[in-house]
Amino acid sequence: MKTGIIGLPQVGKTSLFRILTKAHLSDQAYSNPREAHVGVAKVPDERLDKLAALYNPKKLTHASVEYVDVGAIGQDALKESAYIGHLRGVDALALVLRAFDDPAIPHVGGIDPLRDIKNVEFDLMVSDLGQIEKRLERVEKDLKKMRSADLEKEFELLKKAKEHLESERPLRELEMTPEDKKRFRGFMFLSEKPILYVLNVSESTELGKDLEAAVDKYKLADVASRPHAGATAICGKVEAELSEMSDADAAEFLGSYGLTESGLSRLIRTTYKLLGLISFFTAGEDECRAWTIPVNTRAQQGAGAIHSDLEKHFIRAETIRWDQLLEAGSEANARAKGTLRLEGKDYIVQDGDVMHIRHSG
Repeated sequence: MKTGIIGLPQVGKTSLFRILTKAHLSDQAYSNPREAHVGVAKVPDERLDKLAALYNPKKLTHASVEYVDVGAIGQDALKESAYIGHLRGVDALALVLRAFDDPAIPHVGGIDPLRDIKNVEFDLMVSDLGQIEKRLERVEKDLKKMRSADLEKEFELLKKAKEHLESERPLRELEMTPEDKKRFRGFMFLSEKPILYVLNVSESTELGKDLEAAVDKYKLADVASRPHAGATAICGKVEAELSEMSDADAAEFLGSYGLTESGLSRLIRTTYKLLGLISFFTAGEDECRAWTIPVNTRAQQGAGAIHSDLEKHFIRAETIRWDQLLEAGSEANARAKGTLRLEGKDYIVQDGDVMHIRHSG
């Protein structure tokens, strides 16, 4: 799953990408402003860390999220096929918004994240509208030659999407059936992608409180509560300092700001949630690992995330919630207490389940 990091110029977008993915890229790597850079961020998960403390495994593997850093967004950039190609290839967007004061970094107009959201969303919608209008012309011509149920359904859906965009609402807010979504999949519309608004705020002595209050302060609560959208806040300056510290020093540094975790940890988890993903765990002396699956995945398909053979030869899944396993102290104790249970192939895997797959392979 890929998340594209987008934003207007000078908002801290590239710095955020570098901190998130620990990518050590030279300034030369950014000589082409339209080139995309890809990196992977580990999904922090204290549940997995606690399981690892119980098992003391040889290997600990967290889930991960892929991030793509593209150049500054705007109508000119969205006319370039390479730039738009990078954006279409991601599953979600993280829109970085300037909410910090720094006279050394130029900014057009006052600090107004809500205005910036409207401007970027407008550009995304204009791009989608152009794509829809071209396709409508083509479908209309094809329908004159030969009518088909499939083409007629596509034509009606495209008209509905066009009206929706013309009312200045992104496609992620358009109500669609699973069949409609399947029909739209190949277009990879930009305003249809889930979006996370990321406020980059100023450093302050009460940063913990400022981060909590940022979404309301900048009036983002409404846009963040819409379908397939979310919002969070970070302080890029503090995150840059944290990324250079040891875990012990970072914890002390966070404490001095009244924080228990970094803004990046929240951002990564929020991205994961926005993409409709959950984690289940496998735990043992060899490895404790988080596996990424879509929400509402059945046990047999979940087993396939580990290995296709486990899905093919699936019999049962020994399942327990991570906190129940910690409370029991071991699988043997959990089995004796009756909290370790056997689930069949149609069981819906829950976020935080610890599973051991029984199979006939």
